Amino acid sequence: MTKLKIADNKEYFLDENGDKFFYLADTAWSAFTNANIEDWEEYLDHRAQQGFNVLQINILRQWDASGSNLEREPFEVKSDGTYDFYNYDEKYFNNAKKMLDMARNKGFIPALVVLWCDYVPDTWADKRKVIDNQVMPKDAVAPYVSFAVEQFKEFNPIYLVSGDTDFPSKKANEYYMEAFKVIKEKTPEAITTLHLGSKPQDVHQDFVESDYLDFYMYQSGHGFQHIDFEGSLSYGLAEKFLNKPIKRPILNGEPCYEGMGIDGKSGRFNEYDVRKTVWQSILSGGKAGVTYGAHGVWSWHKKGQSFAAKDHWGEPFNIKEAFRLEGSWDAAFAKNIFEKYDLFELSPANELLKNKDSEIRISANKTKFAMYLPYSVNVILNKNLNNFNLTVIDLKTQKYIELDVICGAEKSIIEMYQANNDILIIGEEN
Repeated sequence: MTKLKIADNKEYFLDENGDKFFYLADTAWSAFTNANIEDWEEYLDHRAQQGFNVLQINILRQWDASGSNLEREPFEVKSDGTYDFYNYDEKYFNNAKKMLDMARNKGFIPALVVLWCDYVPDTWADKRKVIDNQVMPKDAVAPYVSFAVEQFKEFNPIYLVSGDTDFPSKKANEYYMEAFKVIKEKTPEAITTLHLGSKPQDVHQDFVESDYLDFYMYQSGHGFQHIDFEGSLSYGLAEKFLNKPIKRPILNGEPCYEGMGIDGKSGRFNEYDVRKTVWQSILSGGKAGVTYGAHGVWSWHKKGQSFAAKDHWGEPFNIKEAFRLEGSWDAAFAKNIFEKYDLFELSPANELLKNKDSEIRISANKTKFAMYLPYSVNVILNKNLNNFNLTVIDLKTQKYIELDVICGAEKSIIEMYQANNDILIIGEEN
């Protein structure tokens, strides 16, 4: 299984051959507890054909996973139904390793969550008591992390030390710092990050300043807009992390899940929402990669099973239908285009845009640019494009199209696309 490392410029990943690596993950948080082997194999085949290369999985039980008849638990269960955090269920971890071995054979890298926030004191999940008596005792953290790292080290995983976390107290932060310390002591070459909750959308300064943290992962979440930024969190958070004093690769690790209820209200996110979030993220600073999610895959839902958050997020789709939702192809196509046109060396450049529209996103260097338009509009750039070849892609149909360009001395007008679809424009100087 590929062992990743951080590029010297701290902007993206490299594979073991030193080639640029675009992280395209799928969110399968609940796979270890909920996935049977037959469905897992079918899922892996499909995602491999699409070009996904990373799988984000929770090592422990996801608190909001869908119901399952498999009765898999990572720890021994006491008579009162709570976990014995000092005794591990070897069958559980053996099955998880079998699943990762299957994934490795298909070319996937696991990104494993070590401590989802419901296992950590003082977090929002602990305060809400999403599961009673779920917090892990502090003295159980290091032995558990050490055991997990030993179990999974052959798969060269990326470690997401936290899951959906806030940073509410020194006590909570000590849990994560202890996990980081064990991982780096046992596998110093492992790449690590923190998976953040939807609020706050930032990493505590203790971790920003720590050598344990290798890249920034943010969550733009499952709503269209938040009051913290003028526009979408997909680009607002990318810009925020781009301005951190310590430079690291950046990626959106949890965008809107396709098929999930929007902001817990009416409607569901669709493939257009996926495309918009993906391209706004990667052209605004989050160019190390992006994660896709489908409502029914992350919770690994089987039709007829329970789902505790149904009133908030809507009923998930059955797993076999969920992993075939169309937006997954749009995310895969973004990876294909990003690699094909080598957009790794571009940096956010919305100052080139004369339109006052922050929803349009541009990345550029001296000889190349890439621009995402979420809707049809005439675009005015503060750049003479006379010596540029333009590649224009209708992202809904994935067809290449031609647009007229009017070039002036210091600006150019790209005339609007005559269809109500989002498009990508790539310009390369002759």
